[in-house]
Amino acid sequence: MAQTDTVRSERINLRLSETAKRRIEQAASVEGRTVSSFIVSSALENAEKTVRRHETIALAREDAVRFFEALTDPPPPNDRLQAALEEHTRRVVSR
Repeated sequence: MAQTDTVRSERINLRLSETAKRRIEQAASVEGRTVSSFIVSSALENAEKTVRRHETIALAREDAVRFFEALTDPPPPNDRLQAALEEHTRRVVSR
């Protein structure tokens, strides 16, 4: 993953064990990169995966069909929703 920001003005400081530092240096060397470049690209890749995993909802086919049907042909509002809508209308002035 390419770094999209061209101006690098932010810093992150971290402490790690000597073993972890050596392993990261070894991995960066194997890829012919600087330690900073290796750490940034690895962190960004994992950040993207983490965010994607938390922003995506996977549904079983049956659930996906049920969800789509609810969107395209919603059921009529029940009593609680109707009461909430009436309360909203009573309290909120829209302009």
